[in-house]
Amino acid sequence: MDESRFLLLADQTFDRIEKILEPIDPDVVDYESTGDVLQLSFPNGTKCVINTQRPTRQIWLAAKTAGWHFGYEETSGRWIDERGSGMELFACIAQVIRENAGLELELPA
Repeated sequence: MDESRFLLLADQTFDRIEKILEPIDPDVVDYESTGDVLQLSFPNGTKCVINTQRPTRQIWLAAKTAGWHFGYEETSGRWIDERGSGMELFACIAQVIRENAGLELELPA
């Protein structure tokens, strides 16, 4: 995938994540977007960072002591963890929010 396609897909994905987070009370999940980085903050003090990695054409997510590297899978149109878990990006975000804010979200794949 070339850089322009990656950047387009990453921008669209970040927009979708922000649209999901917007209606959530910031006392439950607060977020800040700066360029290629989206940081979520939770009442328990945990931070979650979602950012692009242009050289590898991936979106990385880090929370507590775990990290995932999501590559775009053209056939399914989804971001899938390439470090062995096979987890999908939005499912991972839902899991992080559930574990740190106790909020159940149905996120689109």
